[in-house]
Amino acid sequence: MDDALLEIIALHPADAEAAEAGGADRVELCTQMQVDGLSPSPRDVRTVVRGCGIPVRAMLRLSEGFSTTGGEVSRLVGLAGEYLSAGAEGVVFGFLNADLDVDLGVSERLASALDGAPWTFHRAVDHALDANRAWRQLRELPGLDTVLTAGAVLGVEHGQQDLLARATEDPQALRLMMVGGGLRAEHMPWLLRAGVRKFHLGSSVRPDGSWDKAHVDAGYVRSWRRLIDDHTARIRPA
Repeated sequence: MDDALLEIIALHPADAEAAEAGGADRVELCTQMQVDGLSPSPRDVRTVVRGCGIPVRAMLRLSEGFSTTGGEVSRLVGLAGEYLSAGAEGVVFGFLNADLDVDLGVSERLASALDGAPWTFHRAVDHALDANRAWRQLRELPGLDTVLTAGAVLGVEHGQQDLLARATEDPQALRLMMVGGGLRAEHMPWLLRAGVRKFHLGSSVRPDGSWDKAHVDAGYVRSWRRLIDDHTARIRPA
């Protein structure tokens, strides 16, 4: 896989449109980034999909944290169907159980409700008690094509060495891995050389990194697109 995928967090249609204008390949639509993202309304998903020419994945998460309840899961199953009916390409979710393992029961139930649509397991993986066990569990889940990770709870700056080791030692993990969470330009050469080709950006494509006061800036997205593509071209075999 030589071409790199750039995904941008969008909170509303203007964000998604700016992400597309800047060269993003996909948007993750959610709300309330002060708690790391919650589910948008199906109406917002429909609006974003209609105004955006790139794939949209919608967040399935109703409350802060990485656990959920049976009642919430039923609501999430319903939301997943509404999102897909509204035109979302796929969804994003990630839940852990009380032992801080991947919650396989919840994950399998949600995955089975997607009727083959792709999905992303988000940064709950970085909060698992045993990261290696979590990655082994994830690769067995149907429809999963992306795992968003920073390699550590505190972000890429702290998790970079783990990311590089996992990318170079585990081809199956590398296939799924999308790096995000405090990603900075200086991380890119190392990650790309290790084979990482999926990247996820949020506050770094907003002026002053503000979630509350600034929308996605197409120029910032374009700068990241250029940076990623330039580095990819340099390491691509002739």
